[in-house]
Amino acid sequence: MKNINYIINGVLAVCIVILFILHFTGKKESSVAPAFVAGADSAKMLPVAYVDIDSLLLNYNFSKDLNERIVTTQESYRADVNQKTSALRVELQDFQKKVDNNAFLTRERAEQENSRLVKKQQDLQAYADKLQQDLANKQQALNEQLRDTIVAQLAQYNKNKGYQIIFSNTMGDNILYTSQKAYNITSEFLEVLNKNYSSSK
Repeated sequence: MKNINYIINGVLAVCIVILFILHFTGKKESSVAPAFVAGADSAKMLPVAYVDIDSLLLNYNFSKDLNERIVTTQESYRADVNQKTSALRVELQDFQKKVDNNAFLTRERAEQENSRLVKKQQDLQAYADKLQQDLANKQQALNEQLRDTIVAQLAQYNKNKGYQIIFSNTMGDNILYTSQKAYNITSEFLEVLNKNYSSSK
């Protein structure tokens, strides 16, 4: 009787060992999702996309127009400051000639003229700084307007596409590599942007 128990326990132990061996050495199924398999078709792609911002800004007509507006304003400001600088330079040269020729009746009068010119120089520098700040503010406002327009149109564009996430990629900062070119929607979205911009104009 004892021998039968030993034999049954031995057979059970061998069965358990065999089950463990089969469980841990059996062929495992791949846990990689179908969407990640190389060469997956577009139906199995992830619901994400990205837009190359550099390319978008270079080719979006609204962006070109805003950039042209900033350049025109910058040139206008620069011409204004250059004109005032040239006029001040003439005054400074005239003042120096008068000093060299002792044209001032008193030293006090020469100092007054010098103080006036120094103040004018300081005012011109403050004016140039103000224009520079004004230009920076305008550029920031236009950049925000451009960004808002792109985001709003991207939301509209995505209603028919169903992407869960759309990344922005600037000079390869966010998307280092993708084997699926279909994730890049820049050209298609750019076409929509320019079409909408033309019709709104």
